[in-house]
Amino acid sequence: MFFSGDPTAREAGGPGRDGATRSGDRKVLLEQTREERRRRHGLRLQNSAATKIQKCFRGKKDLELARLKVRENFCSTFGVHCQTVDWNSFSTDSDFLRQFLFFFNANKDDDIDILCQVCNLLLEYAKHGGDVVRLFGGINHSSVEPLVVHRVKKLAQICVQTVHQKRHDWGSQLLMPSEATAKPSALLLETVACLINSRLPWNCKVVGYLQRKKIYCLFRGIIVSIPQIGTNLEHHNNTSSLEQVLMLIASHVGHHPCCCPTVDPRWSFSSQLLSIPFLWHRLPHFKKVFSANGLSKYYIHQIACFLPSCADVLPNDVTANHPGYACVLANVLEAATWILSEPKSASDTAADIIAVCTSLLDALPTITSPNGRADDDDDIPMDADTINGLDADLERQITAAIDSRFLQHLVNALFRDTLSTNYSDPTGPSDVEVEAVGSICAFLHVTFNTLPLERIMTGLAYRTEIVPALWNFIKRCYENQRWPYFSKFVSSLPVDAAGWLLPVSVFCPIYKHMLKIIDNEEFYEQEKPLSLKDLKSLVFILKKALWELLWVIPSHASPTQKVLPNPSGLKKLSIENVKSRARIGLSELLTQLQDWNNRLPFTSSNDFYSLQATSENFVSQAILGNTRASEIIKLAPFLAPFTSRVKIFTSQLANSRQSTTSHSALTRHRFKIRRNRLLEDAFDQLSVLSEEDLKGPIRVAFVNEHGVEEAGIDGGGIFKDFMENITRAAFDVQNGLFKETSDHLLYPNPGSGLAHEQHLQYFHFLGSLLGKAMYEGILVDLPFATFFLSKLKQKYNFLNDLPSLDPELYRHLLFLKHYAGDISALELYFVILNNEYGEQSEEELLQGGRDMRVTNDNVITYIHLVANHRLNYQIRAQSTHFLRGFQQLIPNEWINMFNEHEIQILISGSLESLDVDDLRSNTNYSGGYHPDHEFIDMFWEVLKGFSSDYQKKFLKFVTGCSRGPLLGFQYLEPKFCIQRAGVPGMEDHEDRLPTSATCMNLLKLPPYKKKEHLESKLLYAINSEAGFDLS
Repeated sequence: MFFSGDPTAREAGGPGRDGATRSGDRKVLLEQTREERRRRHGLRLQNSAATKIQKCFRGKKDLELARLKVRENFCSTFGVHCQTVDWNSFSTDSDFLRQFLFFFNANKDDDIDILCQVCNLLLEYAKHGGDVVRLFGGINHSSVEPLVVHRVKKLAQICVQTVHQKRHDWGSQLLMPSEATAKPSALLLETVACLINSRLPWNCKVVGYLQRKKIYCLFRGIIVSIPQIGTNLEHHNNTSSLEQVLMLIASHVGHHPCCCPTVDPRWSFSSQLLSIPFLWHRLPHFKKVFSANGLSKYYIHQIACFLPSCADVLPNDVTANHPGYACVLANVLEAATWILSEPKSASDTAADIIAVCTSLLDALPTITSPNGRADDDDDIPMDADTINGLDADLERQITAAIDSRFLQHLVNALFRDTLSTNYSDPTGPSDVEVEAVGSICAFLHVTFNTLPLERIMTGLAYRTEIVPALWNFIKRCYENQRWPYFSKFVSSLPVDAAGWLLPVSVFCPIYKHMLKIIDNEEFYEQEKPLSLKDLKSLVFILKKALWELLWVIPSHASPTQKVLPNPSGLKKLSIENVKSRARIGLSELLTQLQDWNNRLPFTSSNDFYSLQATSENFVSQAILGNTRASEIIKLAPFLAPFTSRVKIFTSQLANSRQSTTSHSALTRHRFKIRRNRLLEDAFDQLSVLSEEDLKGPIRVAFVNEHGVEEAGIDGGGIFKDFMENITRAAFDVQNGLFKETSDHLLYPNPGSGLAHEQHLQYFHFLGSLLGKAMYEGILVDLPFATFFLSKLKQKYNFLNDLPSLDPELYRHLLFLKHYAGDISALELYFVILNNEYGEQSEEELLQGGRDMRVTNDNVITYIHLVANHRLNYQIRAQSTHFLRGFQQLIPNEWINMFNEHEIQILISGSLESLDVDDLRSNTNYSGGYHPDHEFIDMFWEVLKGFSSDYQKKFLKFVTGCSRGPLLGFQYLEPKFCIQRAGVPGMEDHEDRLPTSATCMNLLKLPPYKKKEHLESKLLYAINSEAGFDLS
């Protein structure tokens, strides 16, 4: 028999088709079985849960029925209002307490009334001198002690539970004094205090029981519910019942004779109560007890032990902007001043306070203080990383708590008998000293990263000895070449640098702040806080540290090196954060010290230079840009010598000019300037130029008084002559834009607006003029006041800059600073009197300053604000517009390479006497003169014989500026040239005077026959201060 179907059908399925089908069926069957099993398991769970719910419900129902029966029996026996109850009812023989404690429900007002009757009876008995132990246990109370203790525990517990339950209804009476027992809350809390009296044998057992029942959670709810109107009850002389109970319970800390067990940190006093917002404002009397009797030492140590690893135990049940950690911080800080002010306050307590505050401050978002003046452009810049997530009052509480008193007590308690401020011990620091320095530096470093600096810095600088103490520590470590490793706070660094990073990052900003507000007498004569000898060592150590941080450590760091974990877990103490703070602090402090050294040297200026930064290789790398050398020049330019920085600066100028010339070769600007309206014409035409146009070539044609354009093609010489004339006219004090100090130094006139309607536009124009002069390498004889030059660097001026502006005001402020009496008696307020062009006006230094009297506590702030007003605030608008014009040509990063004294040299040239030999070797000759000409030799002999003053006058006569170029006369553009004056062959030269063309650095010199004649004619010419006019 033959097969008659499709022969390809079987082949298409393949040989394994039946097997695949069976495998698929097996999987489906298994999945169905599993699903059925899961369904049956779910049903069993549902049935079990239903059974448990029914059982619980029936149990509760039965319990309620049982309580109802007992309550009915209680009322029939003792009366609805306890009419038949007396003191005997408290004994173990009576059913009174047994029944009452069984059926009591804090949600029922009738039960609360009974509880109040019970408490009233108990307190009456105690007030009449009755023995509470005998009341509950009878004569042989020891035989029934377990029952008595159980009843006392339950009674104390339900009293607190009831106050918690009724806290919103009783809010206004919760802080009533303990005598007000007519109030239910006071009655119940007084009863608790009576039951846990320290003289009673069961007090530890009862308190331990309450703590296990999370009694502090109940107290937290009670305290938080107190209305805000009840938070200022300090006028009550007596302690409230609530505070009294808290004192008794909180005093059980497990120390002998107390035998209470340790409480879980989650439900402890520390986490539940110290995390209540404004705790001490709510419980003012409790704050004193907490601070004074040792409770603080125990509980702050408890927090220190479970932070930061267990920070999540802190409750956050108030509001989102009152986080628990911030409330603990505020309360600990407020209590800390009380705690640390105790004479016997130990350093370990201070260490615990520091540990707690450091950890909690690290979690806090950055807080910035509102500026005293919203329109002050010169306010000190604050950290921009501000997160506004905290309640404003809580922010103020934290900020106000870290005041000068707190810092003084903290440093004194920590360093007492630990760290010396005098360099008496040449050995390295001990482990105790290292621990003290590490903890205070960690705290301050985190504080600097979190809170507004001004008040903190002033308190540290003036109220503590931390600057000399830290300097002593740093000096001893350096001289012994043994830097400690602060393992608790920071992870390790390459090349073993971690030892000095932390103390240096804290020392530098504090000392820098101190240098802003100490005066010359303190610094140079009294040598406070550091001796001048120590300052020399300090400069060397800090310079070496900064160079290592900027050059050595980055070169040793491997790009694949892992960042080591921070063992403290503190974000603001990360190694990168510490390094960054150290870099900035070192750079700013060394800059400040260099400024002091420029005023009156205490060390050689070369001591600020790093030897490695003097090499040509370093300069070449800095010129290239995007190198470590260029980064060092930006952050710490003082590490390189002035001449090296000038080379970098001139290279930057040359590159910029070359770039601009290639782009603007066809857009050269030519302006006609009337000589009798020099400033007005220059302002009208040049002030409208763009930044690119200002950088490009500018050519000038002068128009004389008859309206005729003067002959000559400007190849650069006429423009130089124009720059000399316009700067002389524009900065003339007669114009009213600038004023002179007593030393004839220029600064913006605060009353310029009264002299010129467009005064701010003029300042912008003058800034661009000065920038153009520096951009083109033209030296102009403009001596500026140092405090104004600092504005070109966008720097803030301080008290020490005031003598150059107003020496008399400076002396008055120093008198206030060192005044030994009561300053408030002088009737000074936070206002200042302005006097411009005879118009007087009074201005507040702070908002509400007219009503704010100057006292001994705020006099430093007053002095600082007065100096700020005169040096910064009065000229802020003029300086800002001048700077904007200046920066059109000279970027900020270029000018920041130099200090104020060096900027003056960039503007006007070197202050040193004329180097005649250098000038001679860079001189050109024309008209028949040559380097070996007999008359030329005679001329150089005469010039060498001039005094320094006459040599400067000669230089101004021929170049327009009394100072030479920064790097020597080889950089003078165009080169100095001596041209023979008169017609060759003519002998009537004896009556002619030398003349000059300063725009071309040209001296026209007749060939006098005698040396004496040459000298007299030359002196006459340079003293007449004229040029072409003498021809």
